[in-house]
Amino acid sequence: MVMEKIRWGIIGSANIAKGSVIPGIQQSETGEVVAIASRGLEKAKETAEQLNISKAYGSYEELLQDPEIEAVYIPLPNHLHKEWTIRAAEAGKHVLCEKPLALNADEAEEMVAACEKAGVVFAEAFMYRYHPRYKLINELIDSGEIGDIRGIHGTFTFNNAKDSGNVRYKKEWGGGSLYDVGVYPISAARMILNEEPKAATVHAFFSEKHDDVDMMASGILEFDKGVALTFDCGMWAAFRNELEILGTNGRIEVPSAFITHQNEQDHIIVHTNDGKRELEVPYLNQYALQADAMGRSIRNGEPLPFPSQDAVLNMKVIDACLTSARERRRVEL
Repeated sequence: MVMEKIRWGIIGSANIAKGSVIPGIQQSETGEVVAIASRGLEKAKETAEQLNISKAYGSYEELLQDPEIEAVYIPLPNHLHKEWTIRAAEAGKHVLCEKPLALNADEAEEMVAACEKAGVVFAEAFMYRYHPRYKLINELIDSGEIGDIRGIHGTFTFNNAKDSGNVRYKKEWGGGSLYDVGVYPISAARMILNEEPKAATVHAFFSEKHDDVDMMASGILEFDKGVALTFDCGMWAAFRNELEILGTNGRIEVPSAFITHQNEQDHIIVHTNDGKRELEVPYLNQYALQADAMGRSIRNGEPLPFPSQDAVLNMKVIDACLTSARERRRVEL
């Protein structure tokens, strides 16, 4: 039987919504976008027209009152995630919330509890995890081809520092590179190792020109058996978006680890004593795959690949990283 499509509403018109998530839902097998809300009706109408969305609302509240909408995507600034996730859950809507889930782990716990109480599906929008290349990476590790894992290194940097009015540069709104892009290598290491780190040590560059948020951060997360994630993240540095998994007998290189291009840039490279080989992966839209995972959970009751409690655990690591960077010390989790 063909699944009835999930009817999505979008709370906010952020660039990530317009450029990636909305097209992803529209290309998915299980979802359709039927409404978008913004703080002003004109902006909502403009975005709706651009993206072929039938309904536009001038307030988030109006969208939540629409009985046709079953699920919402929340791409608002980080400090608004908690409020609107809880309000959406109380309105009976399933929720896909942009990363990072909240400003801290305590907020994340409240959000998870509210969604569980309301009986709605709740997920954090880490789209990269839904791409099948990460399943392939896990299979390569499990096969023993690169031996035992000795370390993981991840990077995610870009330069947007001239855009001084950007929400990423408002400290009280959850600005900073750890919140914005550091969450990616951190979540990836936790996913690949399937365990939680024991301690975090992070050094950061806090910029007075950008409301004292961390514009660059470099860190180490300590896992079991002497394994560590080393990572750096930044919003005032040249673009990089890479992951390397180092083993005793080889390494796996992911040249474009978190952003997919649906072309050869998405392939992964395996280096061993036998040489180097490039593994092709399917050219798929990871935002569509994310929407389909939500859709199957909502319609069929399938468990989400990454339960909402995972987002709480990730926030605990981010909390430790921020504390370490601010206080210049190692923080145990």
